[in-house]
Amino acid sequence: MATPTISFIIGVIGNIVCMLVFLSPITTFKTIVKKKSTGNFKGIPYICTLLSTSLWTYYGLLKPDGMLIITVNGAGAILQAIYVTVFIIYAPKDSKITHLKLVGILNVGFCGAVLLITLLATHGSLRLTIVGSICAGVTLGMYGAPLGAMKNVIATKSVEYMPFMLTFFLFLNGGVWCVYSVLVKDFFLGVPSVIGFLLGSVQLIIYIIYNNKSKSKKLSMEKLEEDGSPDSVHGAVDKYNEEMMMKKERSLKGGGSLPKTTVSECVKGGGVAESKKGGGCGSVV
Repeated sequence: MATPTISFIIGVIGNIVCMLVFLSPITTFKTIVKKKSTGNFKGIPYICTLLSTSLWTYYGLLKPDGMLIITVNGAGAILQAIYVTVFIIYAPKDSKITHLKLVGILNVGFCGAVLLITLLATHGSLRLTIVGSICAGVTLGMYGAPLGAMKNVIATKSVEYMPFMLTFFLFLNGGVWCVYSVLVKDFFLGVPSVIGFLLGSVQLIIYIIYNNKSKSKKLSMEKLEEDGSPDSVHGAVDKYNEEMMMKKERSLKGGGSLPKTTVSECVKGGGVAESKKGGGCGSVV
């Protein structure tokens, strides 16, 4: 029995990581189904990934010893098709139409054209070179699609709509396939993997930065609500005013703090004024 080569072992690891990438959006789509709305989630990354996995499956069929490429990308294409279908079902009307157009253009029109042209007009190594080049370009689109989510994170200073698991596994996936492409000397697989690894690194860094900021902001808001929110400040002022009014009323009832009148006030009242300490107005009829 032949001993598995290092490239085969790395390829299997790459398959496992890649499947984790394909499975990571499940939590996102559970949320979409539960809320019956796509919210601010973007559907373009899944459409691009569906195109990429479909073309890589075709590339694996053309390439000798391409079984590892076929298995993972074939499974990935099925999962992405499910994700895209669910997204379109729950997307708003305008978004639904836009995404259906993209599916028609990319996944049906473009992918179908590549298959027909390469099968009918090319042969042998030329066919593999053309398909490999197209796959590399499309994969860059797949890795670059989450850049829209990165822009949203920076604008809102929130990572709510940038799933961590997808971000992390895209980073890890790019790294593993970089190693595999070097071992099997596959240029078409290597170029997008290197760029994907770099983009994944940037996305991961942005997630960590803004996730920490989001937590700090949340803690600050909670502390403000507990210690000094506008509502609590107003409540303290109202309570103080109420206590002062109660003290004043008690003093007036007890006669200990009657307002002192002046001479001019007594004269205006038509009486004879006396100036006595602690006294008031005296009048003679």
